[in-house]
Amino acid sequence: MRRLERADATLSISKWMRSLWSANASDRPSPFPTLTNSILGLTAAGAIYISITSEPGALGILGASLALVMLAIAVIDWRSFIIPDALNAAGAILGIIYAIAQKPDAMLQTAALAASRGGLIALIFFALRYSYARLRGRQGLGLGDVKLAFVAGVWLDWLLIPIAIQMAAFAALSAYLLRQFISGQSISAANRMPFGLFFAPAIWVCWVLQVRWLDGF
Repeated sequence: MRRLERADATLSISKWMRSLWSANASDRPSPFPTLTNSILGLTAAGAIYISITSEPGALGILGASLALVMLAIAVIDWRSFIIPDALNAAGAILGIIYAIAQKPDAMLQTAALAASRGGLIALIFFALRYSYARLRGRQGLGLGDVKLAFVAGVWLDWLLIPIAIQMAAFAALSAYLLRQFISGQSISAANRMPFGLFFAPAIWVCWVLQVRWLDGF
């Protein structure tokens, strides 16, 4: 009897993991919605706590707001392969406010520098998107990812931007390989993977590293 219960539990967990990594996650509700929501709630609470303790005061609140926006982007992109413009805009506006709050005596200069940095990173992503489409005949990056790159540029210093990109790329590749292994499917360059699911959290993680490490020098 216990063996049957263990087998049923193993099958249920396997089914849940497949639903998490399915390319059509939006079409398959999780068999454990309460567990999934609990994980998201704990993740949000933990991110808020880390943000506020990393940067006390108004700057920490802005960082916590970034965490919530990035979490929302990750979840939506995971479920629908779409990054809403409203969330990208919210992340960018919060970033501009954050930059101004850091140096209120040079508001225009600080805001312009953050926006220029974001624009350059977005332009690089757009060039990669265009080049990939020309070479392969299909899109590799969505416009939502390009706009998310703008958010990364607004929030992060030059040193942390490539770290966030590499962190997201490594996580996306690892998750893709794990998904293919769990589902038993072969590896193919045509398979889709929501990059925002990994890039958005990486932006917040690198912001925390920036606050705790880079700003200390």
